[in-house]
Amino acid sequence: MTSPAIPLNTPSEQTEKSCSILLSHAGKKYNREWIFRQLTFQFKSGKSYAITGPNGSGKSTLLQCIAGASLLSDGTLTYSVKTNEPIPDDQVHTFLSMAAPYLELIEEMTPLEFLHFHLQFKPLLPGTTPTEMLQVAGLAAAAKKQIRYFSSGMKQRLKLLQAFYSDVPVILLDEPCTNLDRNGFEFYKTLCEGPGKNRLTIIGSNDPVETEHCTGRIHLPDYR
Repeated sequence: MTSPAIPLNTPSEQTEKSCSILLSHAGKKYNREWIFRQLTFQFKSGKSYAITGPNGSGKSTLLQCIAGASLLSDGTLTYSVKTNEPIPDDQVHTFLSMAAPYLELIEEMTPLEFLHFHLQFKPLLPGTTPTEMLQVAGLAAAAKKQIRYFSSGMKQRLKLLQAFYSDVPVILLDEPCTNLDRNGFEFYKTLCEGPGKNRLTIIGSNDPVETEHCTGRIHLPDYR
C-alpha cells in the first residue's frame, strides 16, 4: 500500500505554542519493584525525544505517566505553557495526542466515522478534513469499511493519523511503526516531517529507524 503525494498540513500557531514537560525525581514502581526512579528531565517545545531501552524496560510505562494515564510513585510531572504557567492536571489531556499498540480503535465504526467521532474531543490541524486524512494515509478506498476488517498495518496508519493531525502541542508515540511495512515506515517519516514538525514529540522505541530524527534521548535502564 502506498500513500499519494498529497501535501501535509502543518501545525497552527496554537499548536506550536510553547509547551514544556518537566519530570523531577520521577519514579514508578509495581509490587515494590522500581521500573524507573530519580528521573529528572525537561522536554521542550518544538523538539523530538526518544525514550529507549530493551523490551520490558518501562518505555510504555513512562509514556503513560507523561500522558496522565498512570500516576508516578515518586517525584513530580509538570506541564507548562508560555512563561512556565502550569497546566492543571485535569486539562493535560487536551494538550496531547497519543498512538500506541495497546490503544484500541472503535472497530464497529468506519475510519471516516472514527475520525469524525474523534473531532468531538480534539480539533484537527487547520484546513484538514477526515476525508483528506484518509487519502494521505492511502486509506481512501476503505473509508466506508468497518475497522474490524482492517489489517493490522491499516489500523496502525489510522492511529498515527489521529495522533499527528490532532491540533495539540504534544504528540506521544509508543512503537509507532508496529505492524507497518516499508511503505508504512515512509508514511511515518512523512508525518514526522509534515504535521509533526515543530511540535513536542516523545517516542518510546528500541528501533533506531523510528527515532533517528530525535535530538534528545532518555535511556531508561540508566534510571533503575
